[in-house]
Amino acid sequence: MFVDQTKIDVQAGKGGDGAVAFRHEKYVPLGGPAGGDGGRGGSIILVADSGLRTLMDFRFRRKFKADNGENGRIKSQYGKGAKDVYLKVPMGTSVYDFNSGELLGDLVENGQELIVAHGGRGGRGNIHFATSTRTAPEIAENGEPGEFRTLRLELKVLADVGLVGFPSVGKSTLLSVVTKAKPKIAAYQFTTLTPNLGMVVLPDGRDFSMADLPGLIEGASQGVGLGVKFLRHVERTKVILHMVSMDPNNGRDAYDDYQTIKKELANYTEDLTTKKELIVATQMDILDSDKKLADFKSKLGDKVVYPISSVTHQGVTELMRAAADLVDEAARQEAEKPKLTEDKEKEYIYRKPDNSFVVTKTGENSYTVTGERLERLVQMTNLDHTDGIMLLARKMKNMGVDEALRAKGASEGDEVNIGDLTFEFVE
Repeated sequence: MFVDQTKIDVQAGKGGDGAVAFRHEKYVPLGGPAGGDGGRGGSIILVADSGLRTLMDFRFRRKFKADNGENGRIKSQYGKGAKDVYLKVPMGTSVYDFNSGELLGDLVENGQELIVAHGGRGGRGNIHFATSTRTAPEIAENGEPGEFRTLRLELKVLADVGLVGFPSVGKSTLLSVVTKAKPKIAAYQFTTLTPNLGMVVLPDGRDFSMADLPGLIEGASQGVGLGVKFLRHVERTKVILHMVSMDPNNGRDAYDDYQTIKKELANYTEDLTTKKELIVATQMDILDSDKKLADFKSKLGDKVVYPISSVTHQGVTELMRAAADLVDEAARQEAEKPKLTEDKEKEYIYRKPDNSFVVTKTGENSYTVTGERLERLVQMTNLDHTDGIMLLARKMKNMGVDEALRAKGASEGDEVNIGDLTFEFVE
C-alpha cells in the first residue's frame, strides 16, 4: 500500500534528576557536596532512507517515545544519557508541526537526519550550588522535560522527470515502455491512484528517474479529483513531460486540455509552471491522430511538440534524449546557484527566553500563573529539600510573580497553581 501522508506523536526523554549527596571520607580532602548531574534524555531523530518508498511503517504505529536520562549519583557521578531514537523515512519526506503548520525540515538526501524532539538536559547536582557562604547546599535540579510534538509527515516523490496530463493520456504506458516499472494500465480514468517510479537508462550511459503521477482534472488545485494529492508530488521533479492525447475520438480539444493542466499547475500553492517542460503528443498510432496534432501545433505557435506512440515506440527514443538533456541542464543550473558561505552555515540565532507570564483568578481564593519559562523552572526544581524551595521562591520573586499576584488581589493563604505545583500565597 502506498502511504504518502501520516500523523505521528513523538515524545523525547526527560533529563535525569540531579542528586543531593555529601561525601566525608578520611582520606578524601575537600569533601562536601557530591551529588552528580542527571543524564540527557533521548531525542527523536528522523533519518532519510533510500530503501523506503512509502510511509507505510507509520500506518499502524504512531506514537514514539525516547527513554529518560539516568539520575545523578553520589560521589559526583553523572547519570548516563539515554539513547536517541532513530526513525527511518523515505527520501523526499517533508516534516511539519501538525498544530502550527510550520515546516521543520525536508529530508531529501540519503542518510540526512532531522531532530524533531530534543531530549531534556539533565538536572544539576548539588556540587554546582556550593559557595563560600553555602558550603552544604541541599539544592539540585530535576531533569528538563523532553519535547513533545505532533508531526505531519508528507512524502513528495523524488523524481527527475514527472509525467503530467489528463487521465488516460498514456502516462503509465510510456513508463512501462521506457523502464522496468509495471504500473497498472486500463482504459478508464484514474487507473493510476499512486505514483509509480522507474529508472530510464539511455544507450549513451545517461540515466534518470521518471514518475508516472496520478491524472489531473480541472479544479485539481482546489482538491477536485485526486487534487493536491497529485500536485504535491510534482514539486520535487526537475522536468515535466506534459502529455496530451491526440486520440480524435475522445471528444476533447487537445489545446484546451493543455491550457487546463497549465492553469492547475499555476494555481497550486507553489507555481509549478516555472519547471522545465516538454510537450508530448501521445497515442499517435490512432487513425487521424496526425490531423489533431496539426491543429494542436497551430494553436501552440512556436512551441516544440514531441509526437510519440508508446505502442509502436514512435518518437520515444528522441523524447527520452530530450528529457535527459533537460535534466542535465537543470542539474547544471542547480550546481551554479550560489551556496551559503561557511560562516552563514554556522550562524546561530539566539532566542531570548520568554520570561512573560499571566496571572488568572480562577476562584474566590485561587489563582493560576502560566508562562513557559516559569512552568519550566517549577518542573526543574527539586522540592524535596527546603533549600530548593527557598531558591524557587527567590527566583519567582525576582521574576515579579509575587508582585503580579498582589496586583490581582491575592492575599495571605490564597491558593496558587503553577503547572503541577500548588502552594499557599504568603505575604
